[in-house]
Amino acid sequence: MRDVVQRWLEAEPDEDVRAELRQLLDGDADELARRFGGRLEFGTAGLRAEIGAGPLRMNRLVVRQTAAGLGEYLLDTYPEAAHHGVLIGFDARRKSEAFALDTALVLAAMGIRSRLLPEPLPTPVVAWGTSEVAAVAGVMVTASHNPPADNGYKVFLGSGSQIVSPIDAEISERISRVDACSVVVAAEASPLVERLGRELVDGYLASVADLRLRPEVGGVTVAYTPLHGVGGRVLLEAFAHAGFPPPIVVERQFDPDPGFPTVSFPNPEEAGAMDLVIDVARQRGAAIALANDPDADRLGAAIPTPDGTWRLLRGDEIGWLLADHILSHTDGDDRLVVTTLVSSSLLSKLAVEHCVHYAETFTGFKWIGREVQQRPDQRFVFGYEQALGYLVAERPLDKDGITAAVMMTEVASVAAADGVTLQDRLDGLADRFGRHITAELSLKMDPVDGTARVAALRVDPPERLNGAAVTGMQDYPEANLLRITLDGGVRVQVRPSGTEPKVKLYGEAIDADPSPFIAALAALI
Repeated sequence: MRDVVQRWLEAEPDEDVRAELRQLLDGDADELARRFGGRLEFGTAGLRAEIGAGPLRMNRLVVRQTAAGLGEYLLDTYPEAAHHGVLIGFDARRKSEAFALDTALVLAAMGIRSRLLPEPLPTPVVAWGTSEVAAVAGVMVTASHNPPADNGYKVFLGSGSQIVSPIDAEISERISRVDACSVVVAAEASPLVERLGRELVDGYLASVADLRLRPEVGGVTVAYTPLHGVGGRVLLEAFAHAGFPPPIVVERQFDPDPGFPTVSFPNPEEAGAMDLVIDVARQRGAAIALANDPDADRLGAAIPTPDGTWRLLRGDEIGWLLADHILSHTDGDDRLVVTTLVSSSLLSKLAVEHCVHYAETFTGFKWIGREVQQRPDQRFVFGYEQALGYLVAERPLDKDGITAAVMMTEVASVAAADGVTLQDRLDGLADRFGRHITAELSLKMDPVDGTARVAALRVDPPERLNGAAVTGMQDYPEANLLRITLDGGVRVQVRPSGTEPKVKLYGEAIDADPSPFIAALAALI
């Protein structure tokens, strides 16, 4: 292993990573084994890991190896890959810009054209731009809402949707053939690397104006934070294009900062992450508080309650409000709405009410994108997953927290014009369909162990949970998910996480709390 580490040390282009490797060579054999005992697996979310030395961390050698494997896949699969090329973007995390440039230079050495975005930008701009320039693929260097020490590498298809199986395995197989220490890199002046200006960003923003379904309605007061990510300035411009006044921003969290100094976990879903923007919203009398995650492909929201306090909206609640608004202000029986297996069942009832097509697909937004592409005779109008991912436009075929923020602002503005609150809108949905209550629980667990325990449930399912009889069970092996239906209409679901060492449980009940039922399932696991 020391010989392997020495090769990595000699090939590593960054001095801070070389210093880390030298320190490990001087004495920490256990840590060396953890760093060099395999390689990062390229999955449906691409790569994501802590920045550091070795094949099981994110560094420039791993990125070059990945880019070379991706390039081989593109050349093998698409006859016009070299000409149509790859669009490459990056966020403001540590080493993101270097990872993006290395990707472009590796592809250029393989004869593949690259277009490199000019500055740290949101993931949705890259996804939208990939199809806009007819690139064969897009690459976004980002760790999304992961902790500050991490970075990652996300790949889009030419449609702007994320890769799905088996494409991830085909790319991974080619990556495995590449020696990370000997990847050829073109010169920075290569004519195959085009450094773009703001034209794609401007095109994306111009498309925002077409989102408005009630453009005559003025905007309400909105408080907003990008959580130290790259969404802030693009969102301000998006609001202007949509005809909304600028939101009140959380100044301490507005500028991109890879250290994320005010939040321990920069994810709007996490407890405390939206505390500052809620404080601003309360002080300024806002109708809604909004937050993007660091790469701005997710949207969190909070609303005031009748007693003057504020509460976070669950991901499903945001989805219901967006869906009800969009379906109420569009028409046509060719419309399509899509959600995921673990999201609420309420969208299916809205679809029936509005006589539109409905699809339910596997967990992860990439599957929503695939579902839309498989239904070319239907007109997609809305898709969401409960993990704060929303798509309110035809493109990109991936979640977009910027356009979702614009649409959520219109939802709040129309409610205010009608003399009601967003809580009133949610109460109205409960009156029509029953109060759908959802709950989630995560069990920290080794991925192999978690997968085995969920598999054991398939073989020997329970007869009762929390005193309620099990009335049905559906297995979705492609999503590694098990759905159990209980007497009284309660639904509980379980799956091992695809990106974290967790087993995730989801529950839904109508006019009842599903938490005791998922707790009972957790106890079995």
